[in-house]
Amino acid sequence: MRSIGEMARDSGLGVSALRFYDRAGVLGPAWVDPASGYRWYAPEQLDEARLLARLRRAGMPLADIRLVLAGWSGEDADLVRGLLQAHLRRLEQGLAEARSEFSTIRELLDHRENPMTASPLTGTVHLSLPAPALAAALDAVRFAAGRDPELPMLGGVLFDIEGDALRVVATDRYRLAVARTDADGHAGSREQVVVPAPLVDAMRALLSGDESARFAVEGDRVTLEAGERQASGQRLAHDFPDYRRLVQLPPGRRVVVEVPALREALENGPVHVAEDREPGRSARDISVLTTVDDETVLVCGDGAPDEDTCTGNEDRDTGTGGLGYHVGVDRGFLLEALAAGGRDRLILEFGPAPTAPLAIRRADDEGAFSLLMPVRLDD
Repeated sequence: MRSIGEMARDSGLGVSALRFYDRAGVLGPAWVDPASGYRWYAPEQLDEARLLARLRRAGMPLADIRLVLAGWSGEDADLVRGLLQAHLRRLEQGLAEARSEFSTIRELLDHRENPMTASPLTGTVHLSLPAPALAAALDAVRFAAGRDPELPMLGGVLFDIEGDALRVVATDRYRLAVARTDADGHAGSREQVVVPAPLVDAMRALLSGDESARFAVEGDRVTLEAGERQASGQRLAHDFPDYRRLVQLPPGRRVVVEVPALREALENGPVHVAEDREPGRSARDISVLTTVDDETVLVCGDGAPDEDTCTGNEDRDTGTGGLGYHVGVDRGFLLEALAAGGRDRLILEFGPAPTAPLAIRRADDEGAFSLLMPVRLDD
């Protein structure tokens, strides 16, 4: 017999996924200990669990998976082949419909962009700002810049200049970071400039002193001067997504965390290994978080906290009454966000549901925060 943890390790399904499929009546354990509630799986169930993992990666709905498993255990090959073929036809039809819709969307984009009348980048900006503040702002967002060559507009940092404020923003779709600093010298309308990541790094290297830094945009050229040093290069000729829409989140539950303790819990606590469905992205370590009475954050295994799977709150008896829902986030991304927060105490803001982004905020600076997109834990 295999424990649920051993079954998860050997099958490729997470512990939370095995619990989900048990509740859904798809794959239940062979025996449940009546005293502890622990699930145990028979040796012959391993092949079924591996088959289930493959079917879910292929996007087969649960109703069909139930029949496939029933046909598999009953050696009904014709039923299994028929269900596989029917699902493949649905996938092919869905792909054809998606191609048609994407083609229409591209045509609409072409009409909106109207390249025949597009004008070159001619904006002019001159700013003066304190070097330490700009350095701190870049440090708070640089980790979230994208690296996907198919999305070059995300491969840099947005400099959003409006009035006496400069906001710097970066996102790779899975995380987003925003920071703000005061700036002098710009009296015109709002200007947005996307600075490529290598140039951002060169600019950051200049900001080692306490002097003022001078940021300038002349057409497609971006320059930062600090003292006698200068970094200059071309801006990205792409529009950055409207980040202001992305940060409009519903109210959530805020929990103040001690960063060193949370970091230790993340680095030494349990993780769920998730296979990424996007091409080119490898398996990721997922940390499962929950809250206790809206005042403590725990790092949990795939199981429920009442099964002693949580770390980070060993000094108190939590029970189960005050526990929040589980939210899964990429562990490496969360560790980077905590480091970029630059404080020993930060605020983790959980949304109203596990599907909402997790926000990492500074208590002393509402203008600097990052968002992490959650990872589904039920499949």
